[in-house]
Amino acid sequence: MNTPLSWIKAYVPDLDCTAQEYTDAMTLTGTKVEGFERFDADLEKIVVGKVLKIERHPDADKLVICQVQVDADGRTIQIVTGAPNVKEGAVVPVVLDGGRVAGGHDGKVTPGGIKIKKGKLRGVESDGMMCSIEEMGRTREMYPDAPEEGLYIFSDNPAYDKLEIGSDAVEALGLHDVNFEYEITSNRVDCFGVLGIAREAAATFQKAFVPPVVTETGNREKASDYVSVEIEDTKLCSRYVGRVVKNIKIAPSPMWLQRRLAANGIRPINNIVDITNYVMEEYAQPMHAYDLDQLSGRKIVVRRAKDGEEFVTLDGQTRKVDSSMLMICDAEKAVGIAGIMGGENSKITDNVTTMLFEAACFDGTNIRLSSKKLGMRTDAAAKFEKGLDPNNAMTAINRACQLIEELGAGEVVGGAVDVYPEPKMEKRVKFDYKRTNAVLGIELEKSEMIRYFEKLNLNYDHETDEVIVPTWRQDVNEQCDLDEEVARFYGYDKIPTTLPTGEATTGKISFKMRIEQIARQIAEQFGFSEAQTYSFESPKVFEKLLLSQEDKQRQAVVISNPLGEDYSVMRTLPLGGMLTSLATNYNRRNKNVRLYELANIYLPKSLPLSELPDERTQFTLGFYGNGDFFDLKGVVEEFLEKAGITGLLTYEPKADKNFLHPGRQAQIRHNNDVIGYLGEVHPEVLGSYEIGERAYIAVLDMPQIVEKAGFDIKYTGIAKYPAMSRDISMVMDKGILAGQVEQVIRKNGGRYLEHFELFDIYEGAQIAEGKKSMAYSVSFRASDKTLSDAEVNSAVEKILKGLAELGIELRS
Repeated sequence: MNTPLSWIKAYVPDLDCTAQEYTDAMTLTGTKVEGFERFDADLEKIVVGKVLKIERHPDADKLVICQVQVDADGRTIQIVTGAPNVKEGAVVPVVLDGGRVAGGHDGKVTPGGIKIKKGKLRGVESDGMMCSIEEMGRTREMYPDAPEEGLYIFSDNPAYDKLEIGSDAVEALGLHDVNFEYEITSNRVDCFGVLGIAREAAATFQKAFVPPVVTETGNREKASDYVSVEIEDTKLCSRYVGRVVKNIKIAPSPMWLQRRLAANGIRPINNIVDITNYVMEEYAQPMHAYDLDQLSGRKIVVRRAKDGEEFVTLDGQTRKVDSSMLMICDAEKAVGIAGIMGGENSKITDNVTTMLFEAACFDGTNIRLSSKKLGMRTDAAAKFEKGLDPNNAMTAINRACQLIEELGAGEVVGGAVDVYPEPKMEKRVKFDYKRTNAVLGIELEKSEMIRYFEKLNLNYDHETDEVIVPTWRQDVNEQCDLDEEVARFYGYDKIPTTLPTGEATTGKISFKMRIEQIARQIAEQFGFSEAQTYSFESPKVFEKLLLSQEDKQRQAVVISNPLGEDYSVMRTLPLGGMLTSLATNYNRRNKNVRLYELANIYLPKSLPLSELPDERTQFTLGFYGNGDFFDLKGVVEEFLEKAGITGLLTYEPKADKNFLHPGRQAQIRHNNDVIGYLGEVHPEVLGSYEIGERAYIAVLDMPQIVEKAGFDIKYTGIAKYPAMSRDISMVMDKGILAGQVEQVIRKNGGRYLEHFELFDIYEGAQIAEGKKSMAYSVSFRASDKTLSDAEVNSAVEKILKGLAELGIELRS
């Protein structure tokens, strides 16, 4: 949002401050000024001059010598120029000796400007320079009366007929002005117009706010006799106001209107278009004009588009619309895309005689979505998508019609066609000034607070202690919003530092965060560094991880507006980012890299999405270099132990993970529930990620870990009685897992079983083919007595009996 200071002063006439003072004060009261530009920053000693006489240059075919009057007393100076349009009698901007211009004739602005000095051109004295509009730092786009090449000639424009020779040329061009750029938050829709900014400026500087007096103009006819309006979808169009103007006279706008638009960055075109743009900038209410004679049935119908319907917009482009978009139609056809752009079939041309002025209020969300679908970003759409005040439409259209009559652009027909099914009403917000003082830590009189409100047109009902909020202040809804209004005009810089009030509470992190904290501590103790990767990735990752076409993890949430194909889906596996990070480190020749990550995966419950996906935090460990499968398994077991997970923990060798080595992978189970997996990365996957050595991955599902974890740890004293141990050496098939053996020991060891540990595995000449030998040390201890050999032997016999059921024999 930009506004020139001159336009603000039109509504706050007593405003007197520098550009920097304005910037600082407005920012402190909540209307943040990003920066400002002085139009006359590099323009010095430039006056209005008149070319009295022209002679040919004796030594240059393209140069002429001009005698130029530069003040009211008739003083003349000699200027040599090559401007093709210079002529005797021309009134032009002249830079005197020692003056400065903003840029060159090529239109490029030079920082700090260009200083002009007396000198000689081809041996002839030249005491100054006559200027083009580009040398004044402006362009023909904003000054359409300027010639394509050559000097800017005031006398070619009747608006400058009364310009005095020697007067300030910068002022004549409206360049003694400052343009401010604001950062307006989307909840302050009223500040997207100059009037809203001016109201804030008046309140900030404690000056009177004098908005334009808008009167309803028009002849004795009725607009309803010329056109009718029907709204089919009142949810997407809450109000539609139409007024009719006949006997249109297309012409250039007056200079003051052109200058205001140009200062706001809008190119002047003609009186009708300029008025619509002017009112849009003034009231933040977009408007549109249709050629009434081109509207079939002289009727307006606001309806949804039909799927597959095509429409040619004002820019000559054919747009394909659908039923989610709102269209402005006549009795037979579409004539505009609501809130975005009108149609070529009803545009205003030089031949228009009667036109329909439109001021409407459309649903902001719908305009935003439609604009994005069509790839059309217009000034009107940018304002509509913020959610405009429907009560502003009538005032804005009356203002436009008032300007039409003032500028003699046409005859306004009396009355308006106004379809407004559900008028928006003012809000009432209960106000407690004591609460405001308590929140801000100040002691301000209630009357002073009310004075702030009144400056902002927030009226106060003393009987009910309520603030009456006008419909254009959509951001004020409750007491805290009123607190903010008081704070910003009292002065944020004046609010003292105070301690918060309230009772002391005992804070602690949640149980889930405690488990995650343990995961980080364990990983870092084992030399892993934390990684952070994107939650969105490329669909190509499924191919790189060798997932089958039927794999459920291919069913990912697709992002509707991705940064690109490489970031177009939400991840269903945490491995893509982890392997990419390992690959980056490998390719940078980093050795022995260990990374971990706690991050979410996103599993859709159904596609297309009908509800939010299941977001599950995964604890992922990955490394290459020193270490192997069993090192990673040890890290996992250490974490599960520290997290207080008790019960049967087993590893299934067939995890059915295509991205892991088929013979070096395992599914981690706790009491038969799968809680994760680990293994060596498949060589083909390593090749896809360009990792040149073995890498290992472990993934634990944190929601299940949190559910099973616990910190109910009971202290047991140091054992008073000795332990008794037995070594059991067994022969078994190679296919029997250590986990199966340990499960039998744990199950049959009895209540005195304290500890068991595998200390030997042997395969060789002394063992039959297809067999292996495993030896365990098993310890028993009682807390209340010394165990006898008979009690220990009984427990060992139960263990051996259970092992025999698996076909395991004692090694002889």
